Amino acid sequence: MPLDSGGVTHLYRSGDMDPADTFAPTEEPSLQYGPDIGAALKSAREFRGLSLQDVSDATRIRRTYLAAVEDMRLDELPSRPFTLGYIKAYAKHLGLDPEEAINRFKESSPDPDEPLRAPVGVHRERDPRMGAIIASGVLIVSAIVLWNIAQRAISDEAPPPPTAPTSVAGVTPGGSGGPSGPMSVGEPLPAPVEASTPEVYKTPGLEAAAAADGSADAAAAAAKIRKDAEIAAALNAGPVVSPGTPFVARGPVHGADAASSLVTFQARKSTSLIVRGTDGSVYFSRILPAGEAYRAPSFKGVSVEVSDPAAVDVFVGGKLKGSMTTPTASVTSFLP
Repeated sequence: MPLDSGGVTHLYRSGDMDPADTFAPTEEPSLQYGPDIGAALKSAREFRGLSLQDVSDATRIRRTYLAAVEDMRLDELPSRPFTLGYIKAYAKHLGLDPEEAINRFKESSPDPDEPLRAPVGVHRERDPRMGAIIASGVLIVSAIVLWNIAQRAISDEAPPPPTAPTSVAGVTPGGSGGPSGPMSVGEPLPAPVEASTPEVYKTPGLEAAAAADGSADAAAAAAKIRKDAEIAAALNAGPVVSPGTPFVARGPVHGADAASSLVTFQARKSTSLIVRGTDGSVYFSRILPAGEAYRAPSFKGVSVEVSDPAAVDVFVGGKLKGSMTTPTASVTSFLP
C-alpha cells in the first residue's frame, strides 16, 4: 500500500547530509513555497545561486532590507508601502509574478489600518423600524406639499382688495360735500446739501496769472508753479531726503549682501527695475513697491533699467547720492 505523504513536497533524510547544511529544493520553488513569502523568495534566490548582495545590486535595495524581508522582520523595514515595493521588485528580479508575491504577503501579514470586510455568506437583517420611519417621513412631506397647494388655491380664489376711485371730489376737514376745485401746492423744497461733494479743483498758478492780468510773465509764473506742483506730487510717495543721508531699509532688500555691494537702489514709489549683465542676460526683474531696495553686485558691465528714474534713489557706500537721471545706467557710473 503506498505511503500517503500528505502535503510534503520535498523529503530529505537526515543521515544523508551534514546538520550544518541547509535544505535546498531540487526543483524551482514557487511563491507558495515555505511558511511565508520571505521563505519563498529566499528559496527562489538560493535555487538560482544568487546572493543577497547580487539581488541588492540589481534592485538597488539595501541588503539589510532584503534580509529582513526573507526573515519577515517587518519591524526592521520602512513603512508598509516601501515593504510592498521591495517584495514586488525582489519577485520581479527572480522572474516571479510580483502581484502574486504581494497577494501572499498580504494574506500572511494583513494591513492593520485596512477596514475589515464583511464575512461572506452572512445575511444582513434590516431593522423593521426603518420602514415605519421612512413611511412617516413620506407622509409628513406629502402633508406639507398639500397644505401649500391648498393655501395657494385659496389665495387665488379670494376677491381682490378694494381700490380707491380714480377721481375724488374735494373734501373739507369738517365733513363731506364741501366746495371742490383745484388744490394749491406749496413751493418745492431745496435739494439737501450733499456732504460728499468734493471741493472745486484750483489750477496751480491760475490766481497769480489772473492777478497779473494774464501777462506773459504771469503765464510763465503759472507754468513754474504747475511744474513745482508736479515734482512735489512725484516725491510725495517717499520721505524727503538729502544727499549723504544714510540708507534705511523701509522694506525688503533684494540682491547681493551688504558686505559685497557698494551701490543700492531704493524705490521712492512703485516702479519697475531690471538688472542686466554684460551679455544682456537678466539678473533681476521686479516691480519695486515704495520702500523696497536692490543691492547691485560688484560685477563689471552690470546695468540697471527703471521705468521712472525720479522714483529711484541711489545709495553709494550706504550714503544717498541722489536720484537716477536716466532710465538706463551702468552700476559703475555711480561709483566715485
